[in-house]
Amino acid sequence: MVIFGLPGAFTPTCSAKHVPGYVEHAEQLRALGIDEIWCVSVNDAFVMGAWGRDQHASGKVRMMADGSAAFTRALGLEQDLSARGMGIRSQRYAMVVDDGVVKTLNVEAAGKFEVSDAGSILATLS
Repeated sequence: MVIFGLPGAFTPTCSAKHVPGYVEHAEQLRALGIDEIWCVSVNDAFVMGAWGRDQHASGKVRMMADGSAAFTRALGLEQDLSARGMGIRSQRYAMVVDDGVVKTLNVEAAGKFEVSDAGSILATLS
């Protein structure tokens, strides 16, 4: 499976590039053996549901709420965006997980969107 995390639902890069890339490439990823694609964000389930509908993710990307950032903290991938009014959020990342083992983990540098996109994950699987 592929799990990708991002700072927040309805935020600019996340909505314009990150989620749309995985929605667009879902079938290509499945053809390479990916059974599930999860988008994780430190938002509540209602926000993630609404964002999934807005992004036309149904059947392609499962929108996973990490409302208290427990999953994000367990990964050690949290970031404090309190100065920007967002609180604790996830860093931007993507991972390939095979039978519970992380095979690939791409974590973005602050402010970047270069290694966690669907194209980068496709390249690692090809």
